[in-house]
Amino acid sequence: MTLNIFYQEPDPDRWFKYDRYLRKIIRKIVRGKQLPGGQMMVAINLLKGLDKLGVKYRFNDFQYARKNPEELICVIGKTQLILDKKFKNPIIFGASVFSHPIEYPEFLAKNTNIKKILVPGPWMKKMFDIYYKKDVTISWPVGIDTEKWSPSLKLKSQLIDFLVYDKIRWQHDDYEQKLLIPILSYLEDKNYSYEIIKYGNYRSEDLVAKIGISKSVIFLCEHETQGLAYQQILSTDTPIFAWDRGGYWQDPDHFPHQVKFDEDVSSVPYWDERCGMKFRDLSEFKTLITKFVEEQKSMNFSPRKYILENLTLEKCAQRYCEIVSSLLKSSHKNLHL
Repeated sequence: MTLNIFYQEPDPDRWFKYDRYLRKIIRKIVRGKQLPGGQMMVAINLLKGLDKLGVKYRFNDFQYARKNPEELICVIGKTQLILDKKFKNPIIFGASVFSHPIEYPEFLAKNTNIKKILVPGPWMKKMFDIYYKKDVTISWPVGIDTEKWSPSLKLKSQLIDFLVYDKIRWQHDDYEQKLLIPILSYLEDKNYSYEIIKYGNYRSEDLVAKIGISKSVIFLCEHETQGLAYQQILSTDTPIFAWDRGGYWQDPDHFPHQVKFDEDVSSVPYWDERCGMKFRDLSEFKTLITKFVEEQKSMNFSPRKYILENLTLEKCAQRYCEIVSSLLKSSHKNLHL
């Protein structure tokens, strides 16, 4: 089996034709080498997993796809490739897709060659199932590079009790006042040492360095569709005390005026008791943090074992291949690779 995989970063012209190329040069000069975002990491880690399995693939071979329109292709990322390239091939689309079907209400009707849509996690599948037939959408997480994110990153002497990972994306000023600052004040009152890292404002090596000196992590995010960063942390065998507020999906582009969805929405959608503990609000944080610290000191958490059992590069790539194979076998049409 040779997979046909396609991924490109969305980078449209903004002010004048072809200015995307000029902006790319300027970004490189000003910011240095671009770091991969979440969507790109889905593509990168899937390819790494396929390499480990020895599965062959063609990557961005547009000419081959055009010459073989009957062959199944796998399009990762947003919709721009499908809309721009107008593939004739049957398509598995995802897992980094649009945030909600309401953004493209006629997407499947206009692209009937899309056979399956992959989304990063189980609660997102439930949200998509409201708009699509349940057999159209599949929950599939990409794997974590457990060799890079390993306990070898940890220093023998952890210098701080907590790394506070701030990934509060919406109403940040409000949550800063009613959640983040009170948490930091509580840590100070109880003589817990801590450092803060803010999503979007750090490099990968910064997170590596801070994880190396941290006993545990307090993870603050409204919700995650998969949550690569917290899973990378778990892979280093660092337990997490996670804010899992529940409630509605909060994306302000759609909530509350277009979409109200609150079934199993979570900031840690891939998780069990080995990973750490969760709290819903500030009150639960104060109630449970002592227990969390005691469990961590007693070494009762084993987050890396959870990752190794569920989210390695190989296991997730194998699941991807199984999805492809299942579609090929179940199709009434003559799909093939």
